[in-house]
Parts: sequence; structure tokens; C-alpha cells
Amino acid sequence: MDALLAKVIERHGGLDRWNTASTLTTRLTYGGPFWAFKGRPDFDSTELVEADLHRERIRHVQEGTGQITEYDSDTDRVTVTAADGSLIDELTNPRSSFAGHTQESQWTLAQAAYFRGYATWHYLVEPYLFTWPGVEAHEIEPWTEENGESWRVLRVTFPESVHTHTDTQLYYFDDSGLLRRMDYQPVVNGSSPVAHYVSGATEVDGLVVPTRRRIHIRQEDRTPDLSWTPITLDLADVRIR
Repeated sequence: MDALLAKVIERHGGLDRWNTASTLTTRLTYGGPFWAFKGRPDFDSTELVEADLHRERIRHVQEGTGQITEYDSDTDRVTVTAADGSLIDELTNPRSSFAGHTQESQWTLAQAAYFRGYATWHYLVEPYLFTWPGVEAHEIEPWTEENGESWRVLRVTFPESVHTHTDTQLYYFDDSGLLRRMDYQPVVNGSSPVAHYVSGATEVDGLVVPTRRRIHIRQEDRTPDLSWTPITLDLADVRIR
């Protein structure tokens, strides 16, 4: 295991604790103008989220409406159902439905559910996910933020079996080993470069979970455009089983 990855895993709770945990649940509030821009203002919402920590499966239940969205990579299927269980929308092999999409393309309900599903699952399972078979993680040159903070960087490459924004992504860690930033460019959104900032780390049943995420456009020199925030995520009531 890469030395930086070993430090990061230990700082976030240790491999033994991650291996024995099975599920993470949280009350998660999504915000920002991105959802309306993609034609899904209904995704600017608060959801009860349950993520499987050992396979790519996640479930959202929207507060107020009870609408349920589920994504399971084993079946490669996303579904959206009403509170009474009736099917509203679904997609099998959802990634293929984004072929030809640009940053301006509008999304169907099931496409938005897929994007939010796999993305949120990643955020909740990282950095444990970096230890999975087929995932490669290696330290590269450090990065200095505009405020002078220096962070160590992991370059992580995921196998085709893991649905993610981009096959290879960058993860930035402070001196203590806490995750502070992620860089990627979602292929389902025209590969728009993103700098995703992480804060508010809290310990829950032995695991360290960030509770505040702010997603910005990333410029060519890797610096973020902080003038606006397309997507926000705020976690509360985090529980581990």
C-alpha cells in the first residue's frame, strides 16, 4: 500500500474499522444552481441516504415527498419510485444514456438520480474505496493552495467496474491525513473540470466522515473559481452500522 494511502486510511478510522462497518446513513441536503441548470430543480433537496460500504449501492428518500431513488452497480440499474412504490422512471446501463451530452444538456429524472447516486456513494465510501481490488493509488507531487496551505496528493485510478466521475482523480490531504479537496471532470457532464472542497470532518463510531462539501469549477492552472458554487452538500445525523 502506498505510504500516503496508509496514513490516510489510519486517519479516517483504520482499515479494520472500515472492514467491519457495513452501512452509512445520513440526512443529506443538496443545494446550488447546478440542479436547476440541468433541468432538475427538484434535486435541490434534503434526502435520507443509505450507502452500502462494501458494494456500489445507494438509496435516497426525499423528505416531504417520500420519493425514492436507488442505484445499484451490480445490476447497473437506477430506479425512481413514488412513496407508494409505483415506478416513475428507470434506466438500465445508465452511463450509456449520456453519450453525446455536453455541459448544457438537460437530464431526465433517472439520469440525475444516477449522477447523484454514484457520486454521493463515492463521497461516503472514500478513502476506504482506495483499498479495493483493482483500484490504484499513488502519491504524486504536493500542491500549494492559493492561501499557502501545502497538501499531499494521491492520484487514484478506478477500474471499469467502479462507476465514478473520471477514471483517474486527484485527492488532496493535509498534514494530519484528512481529505481536503478532490479534482475530477465528470464525463456525464461534458468533462467539466471540478475542484471539490471537503471540510467539517466528524468522527462517527470510529470512522471520520466529512460533513461539508463545496464544488467549484476548476481552472486550467488547477486553481478553483470561488466566485460561485454550483453544488453544495451538507451532512447531518451520520450513523454507521
